[in-house]
Amino acid sequence: MADANGTIALLTSNGMHAVLDELLPAYRRETGNDVVVRYGTGQEILERIGAGEAADVVVANRSALQDLARAGKVEGASVRDLATSSVGVAVRSGLPKPDVSSVEAFKRALLAADSIAFTGKGASGIHFARLIETLGIAQQVQAKAAMQDGGLVGELVVQGRATMAIQQIAELLAVPGLDYVGPLPNEIQLTSRIAAGVFAGSTRATLAKALVAHLSSPQNAAVYRAKGMQTPHQGD
Repeated sequence: MADANGTIALLTSNGMHAVLDELLPAYRRETGNDVVVRYGTGQEILERIGAGEAADVVVANRSALQDLARAGKVEGASVRDLATSSVGVAVRSGLPKPDVSSVEAFKRALLAADSIAFTGKGASGIHFARLIETLGIAQQVQAKAAMQDGGLVGELVVQGRATMAIQQIAELLAVPGLDYVGPLPNEIQLTSRIAAGVFAGSTRATLAKALVAHLSSPQNAAVYRAKGMQTPHQGD
């Protein structure tokens, strides 16, 4: 929980890192309140909450927040949509960008890649693991996989441990030294609806609700879009 001096505890997935790095400094200056952020993969966040970890605000998939609200962990009325996030492809800067505009082209690109980075526990990695099974190329891809549980897998590409990365677009754009190629084809895309909510029992509930309002404000839509997400406020 937050302490008594205006510090708000925020629990969120790694995909929000770049957005929060831009939004929170101004929020701290304008309000005088600090925000302490704890990151993890989406699955890790849910497991940690299930094990008893608490905060003031949580940012996660809307479906997960609805489950947490039903479990009495989050105030259902406090939940606000922030943006949607999709999965994309990136390669090491300077390498040719493969064609990923269709399912067959994407499949060819995967088979042609020297090595592919993706997460073992993140939502994008779980989706990708199922996808290569469906495409019938799991054995070939796994043989040249560079994996970590969570975090920015684009860093594995920059370090020379892979030539291609598959992850949420916002996480790919956050890594210098990558060239973004494009999103997964629509037929095999995973789009996550990201929302924020206040933990039930937060001792800083008023401040927590104000932070959720700030994160969901239309005035911040351009920041989400610049970081590779889509927002309900596309006209802003």
